[in-house]
Amino acid sequence: MDTENNNSKTTIKNPINKIIRERSAEIVSGGNVFYNPVQEFNRDLSVSVLNVYFQQLLKERAASKKNHKKETNGNSDDKNETEETSEPNAITYKAGPKYKNGLRILEALSATGLRSIRYAKEIAGVKEIIANDLSRQAVEAIRENVKHNRVEHLIEPSHADAMTLMYLSTAKEKQFDCVDLDPYGCPNRFLDGAIQSIVDGGLLLVTATDMAVLAGNAPEACYVKYGSVPLRMKSCHEMALRILLHCIETHANRYGKYIVPLLSISADFYVRVFVRIFSSQAKCKFSMSKQSMIYQCTGCDTYTLYPLGTIKPNPTASNPNQVKFGIPTGPPVSEQCEHCGHKHHLGGPIWSAPIHDKSFVQELLSAIQKSPLDELGTQKRLVGMLTVVLEELDDVPLYYTLDKLCCVLKLEIVPILKFRSAILHAGYKVSFSHAYKNSIKTNAPASVLWDILRCWNKRHPVKEERMIDGTPIKAILSKECTRDYEFDSIHPEANPKSRKQALSRFQANPTPHWGPGTRATIMIGEDKIEKSHRNQNKKQKHKVQDSNANNDEDGNEPENEESQKSKQPKLDTTNTTEDAAMES
Repeated sequence: MDTENNNSKTTIKNPINKIIRERSAEIVSGGNVFYNPVQEFNRDLSVSVLNVYFQQLLKERAASKKNHKKETNGNSDDKNETEETSEPNAITYKAGPKYKNGLRILEALSATGLRSIRYAKEIAGVKEIIANDLSRQAVEAIRENVKHNRVEHLIEPSHADAMTLMYLSTAKEKQFDCVDLDPYGCPNRFLDGAIQSIVDGGLLLVTATDMAVLAGNAPEACYVKYGSVPLRMKSCHEMALRILLHCIETHANRYGKYIVPLLSISADFYVRVFVRIFSSQAKCKFSMSKQSMIYQCTGCDTYTLYPLGTIKPNPTASNPNQVKFGIPTGPPVSEQCEHCGHKHHLGGPIWSAPIHDKSFVQELLSAIQKSPLDELGTQKRLVGMLTVVLEELDDVPLYYTLDKLCCVLKLEIVPILKFRSAILHAGYKVSFSHAYKNSIKTNAPASVLWDILRCWNKRHPVKEERMIDGTPIKAILSKECTRDYEFDSIHPEANPKSRKQALSRFQANPTPHWGPGTRATIMIGEDKIEKSHRNQNKKQKHKVQDSNANNDEDGNEPENEESQKSKQPKLDTTNTTEDAAMES
């Protein structure tokens, strides 16, 4: 160990050492290992989820132990039952100490080790944390930071390829209770190993930052990475979540496993999902009915989901719970859109089952409002987002946006409360989505939404010159309203609790260090040179350099533009490249 410590001292080069503090953790950095302060919300949420998950796990273990005793010893009397139910409370778990029956956590891509250190100091009931990274320099930094925070008894630094490490941990005695994947970009290549190295009922935490791919800018790339075709639509952030869940589920099904999403969020520049992994060949058969294709109209953006499988009760079976699996007939849409007459795009498959476990989210929200989690740096935002998540409709995949609906028909935008009231008065449900401010998540069919806008058009008519043949405006507004909708009487449920209380529900304006950043780059202080700053007055700088070349003291001829660019002095971009801390 002494030799190893001496090597670490000679390997680490921190010319500008600085202490970065985030709640209970401190990391010593010289600007050569990745750290992004915007991700504090991500880390706060992960700490909270793991705390609540462990409490849930303790209850499950106690219930399993109780059932096992009943099976082996027969039905126990009331006295024994009371003793058994009180057994989990015999140990009070705290953050910091090591517990033999605690959580064994793998952070596969650890960078500075900040997340692992926070897990060790803020999660009650930890057995061991493996902080792994491929970069030798990053691992040395992890070792230094672990010692600095005095959590050597809980965190074991690991220098290995994340996929290799997980594949070597597939044996039952080596599996992890929790695996955290927070890569730079797409997590796809890590999923196979993560699912095999996690215990039955374990928790998988996955982040994806390649939102341009997931949101539909490059459907061919998304298909290669995630096995799904995204569509360019306003609900692209929720679609990104559902594509990621679909990808994780397909990886799990290969090994007779399936996922149960606890919480799925779209925040800032990434998506983050928390899913439990269970083993059951029988329940894997339900996976087909949880995936759907999407038909999206190219004219009015109306979308229709079409599940890959159906589930029906089997009346001939003696078991009333037995079901029959089938393949749906279709397609569910005609060649041309029933609303505007345009053709459809086809996307998917995506996860179309619920993306949250509302009972878990309720426990999580309660825990965040109590000590010690109420002291988190992003606690207010966590409370706001989780409150909106609880208000979301479970069985309604994706959403419309009010601005886009009105834009299609060139209408004056309907006030959000009036539009929601019209839907509620018509007998349907409606909610916001945590992924978008003006989202309309509703079980009302698209025909009702367009009918409401036709009714609104009577009050605020579209200009006649906009009614052009072949456009969605003419096709939709030329039809008569089927009924009158109530706009003026605000429905009691139109304004949800999160909006009434003015909670911090949605992303604030971008911070100075916005975005996923560059690999192996400190995202704070003077070490980071923002792209906008580097490119500021770029053309003027070139002109100055050209004029200086023309006034060369030696009287040389001015060089052409190509050679001038090649000889221009480069700005100092120290510690902004991938190679600064990533091994080839």
